Parts: sequence; structure tokens; C-alpha cells
Amino acid sequence: MSIGAGPYLVLAAMLFTIGAVGLLIRRNVLVMFMCVELMLNAVNLTFVTFARVLNDIGGQSLVFFVLVVAAAEVVIGLGIIVSIFRRRTGVTADDLHLLKG
Repeated sequence: MSIGAGPYLVLAAMLFTIGAVGLLIRRNVLVMFMCVELMLNAVNLTFVTFARVLNDIGGQSLVFFVLVVAAAEVVIGLGIIVSIFRRRTGVTADDLHLLKG
């Protein structure tokens, strides 16, 4: 007895929706990064689900690519956040104009 693809896809849709709503509502940059990561993990869950259903390794290789892009995004994003923290105590998405030279 195995679980079909439906529950995994519903979970992925719920995770993606939570991430999208959090990204649109919150102004804190760290929370926004966590919401983007949540959305990327929802996409990864979808890729793995379809790779399992279709017996294809392509979905799992796409997951590896998405994880590499997410890691690079976190490195660059945290560098930007640290540079804003050095100028101000709080970080919101409205403070990004401070990075202009």
C-alpha cells in the first residue's frame, strides 16, 4: 500500500501558498527570504513527486539545481542584509534604497 501523488501535491500547493502570502504581506527581509525558501521547497516537493510517479530521474536532478540556486540566493541575500544592518538597526524591504552609492 503506497500513498499516491495527490497528498504530496496538495502539501506542496499549501506550502507554496503560505510562502507567497508571507512574501506579499511581510516587510521584514529575513522573513521574506524564509518565505522564498519555503516556496522553493514546495517546488522541490513537486519535482520529486512527479519524478517518483513518472519513474524519471529528471525531477530529482532539477531539485539539485534548485537547491544550488537557493544556496547562492541565500549567500547574496544575507550579504545585502548584513550591509543594511551595519547602517541601521532594523531591516525592512523599504530600506534597500540605502544601498545606493
